[in-house]
Amino acid sequence: MLARSAAILFLFAWLPLFASVPLAHAAEQGIPASADGQIEFNTPSGNIGCIYTAKGGTSTYEPKDGGPELSCSRVEPSYVTIILGPKGPATLIKNPGEQGCCSDVDKLGYGNSWSAGPFSCQSSTKGLTCTATNGHGFFISKAKVTVK
Repeated sequence: MLARSAAILFLFAWLPLFASVPLAHAAEQGIPASADGQIEFNTPSGNIGCIYTAKGGTSTYEPKDGGPELSCSRVEPSYVTIILGPKGPATLIKNPGEQGCCSDVDKLGYGNSWSAGPFSCQSSTKGLTCTATNGHGFFISKAKVTVK
């Protein structure tokens, strides 16, 4: 009984030292831009892929309204694309026509986050959540897609 009490007192003596340690947050994962300035990443499953295009676009692609733009596509169970710009809600395209998603690019690891321009994304085993600084965004997974 005395040993148990001593162990409890020992733990409480150290507790204040850990009280100021912040809780673990998602690690910010840096993903390099390609030569044309776009940033591409996939979720670890390979089912969701995203392309960030900076304001002004590239020599071959200019986002609506000049950008910046975040476009993410899901392959299964049905191919969809979501486009998020710096203003207004995300646009869900249920039949985008072209289906070029998910080439061999960097993976945004589960539990990690990414950000560029006004956008940030959080990857988890449940799916990918992306938001713009204006509060609009989306959630995309194999099971569902929601936009706001």
